[in-house]
Amino acid sequence: MTIGRVNPQFTLEDQGIGGIANVYYNLQEPGLIEEAIKRGEGRLGKGGTLLVETGKFTGRSPKDKFVVKTDSVADKIWWENNPPISEDAFETLYQDMLAHMQGGDYFVQDLTAGADPAHALNIRFVNELAWHGLFIRHMMRRPTREELDNFSCDFTVINCPTFKADPARHGCRTDTVIALNFDRKMILIANTEYAGENKKGIFTVLNYLLPEKGIMPMHCSANHAHGNPVDSAVFFGLSGTGKTTLSADPGRTLLGDDEHGWSDRGIFNFEGGCYAKTISLNPEAEPEIFATTHTFGTVIENMVYDEETRDLDFEDDSLTANMRCAYPMSYISNASESAMGGHPKNVVMLTCDAFGVLPPIARLSPAQAMYHFLSGFTAKVAGTERGLTEPTPTFSTCFGAPFMPRRPEEYGELLRAKIAKHGATCWLVNTGWTGGAHGTGSRMPIHATRTLLTAALDGSLADVEFRKDPNFGFEVPVAVPGVDSSLLNPRETWGDPSAYDAAAKNLVQMFADNFEQYVPYIDDDVKAAAIG
Repeated sequence: MTIGRVNPQFTLEDQGIGGIANVYYNLQEPGLIEEAIKRGEGRLGKGGTLLVETGKFTGRSPKDKFVVKTDSVADKIWWENNPPISEDAFETLYQDMLAHMQGGDYFVQDLTAGADPAHALNIRFVNELAWHGLFIRHMMRRPTREELDNFSCDFTVINCPTFKADPARHGCRTDTVIALNFDRKMILIANTEYAGENKKGIFTVLNYLLPEKGIMPMHCSANHAHGNPVDSAVFFGLSGTGKTTLSADPGRTLLGDDEHGWSDRGIFNFEGGCYAKTISLNPEAEPEIFATTHTFGTVIENMVYDEETRDLDFEDDSLTANMRCAYPMSYISNASESAMGGHPKNVVMLTCDAFGVLPPIARLSPAQAMYHFLSGFTAKVAGTERGLTEPTPTFSTCFGAPFMPRRPEEYGELLRAKIAKHGATCWLVNTGWTGGAHGTGSRMPIHATRTLLTAALDGSLADVEFRKDPNFGFEVPVAVPGVDSSLLNPRETWGDPSAYDAAAKNLVQMFADNFEQYVPYIDDDVKAAAIG
């Protein structure tokens, strides 16, 4: 049975997917919530939210993600980062999943990735779970009813959490698999309830396709000055660096919190929603994001709550520290309706340095920007993972290695060219520790970070005096109004300057060791910008 609105010339049967008992096409939020609760997928939360758990998978499964190795992509994919799967194995997996789907109910959402119509992709998501349909409806951009009547897709995603892959039969690693086939324009996802695989799969597709059009795909948040889309900024950063928090500045208009493209026309959001971490979410520091956790339709994922009152516990990470909420961008009052902006005047790279070495802000040359972009540095701290007893460096190239199907230098060169062509100023911002490493020093004051960022974005930081950092070679402001000057020179914040020197030497060596892998692929000016 067919339920909902769909192009009658483009049903699942038209795609060769038949034998399904009930297909729910493009249900809106109330219908999806009703179906999810009726099927025992989740519970109703305060304000009409949907409370769900994702079982043993509370995050992505990057080691179970594969790309089909066909002739058209063989010499373009970064295979060391994207393990291959054969065409025959993919076809077997596809046919076995279709057989598994026979007689079941599925939820289809026909959506768009990309706010710029010139570069948007139409995506059909076929989900076994109703709440996955609600999640991806928030995450992607929604066609109008009239557009749905004529919808056809560029890519199809089929997600069956109850299907277990067979490594011997399907050429994968475990019984969980995410298989991406660029020739077939299809992604198959099996044996994981973590909904984020849906959106990250599409992000990987865009990361592959857009560079061929001269568009830089970016794992970043973005905003622009109120009433002035030309004055835009992007914020790269790995999880825990403040990407979502710092871009959601009430004094600026939010374009998006996770994925954007930079074309010859400017920047544009890939998504239509936000997927925010909720651990220790503070209603005073992030009031609008906090408010979404009590707003109709928001998906509350892997949060502990009171069984009677349904009050959420923002500190209990017994299910996972990766607890999240998913909601449409329209729930944020200062979000842009168009989700498009001009060429960035400022490119900000966020890092959480748990070693207490990096300054709170530094200005980068284009070559230094490429160096730090390829490095993608942040640090995990003790207590965040089992067995972690001291700060541990994490280098995730392009601030999103798991989603990069091409070699990182290709993205780095594209970013450097964009920066040079449009005259963007680049900044490295440390939201981590000062006065010592984690356990000895203290977290960088959020007020100082916001003050420095504001000065960078409004241009006033360009007028202050800068010094050259002796360890990393970038420029650091000497004094900035409203910021304790000692913070700007991390060595002065340490009780023992010689201990700082030793820590700095150690971090420089970590950067140098990590960067060795890129040296054969980069130009001399980037090699000259390398540290160590």
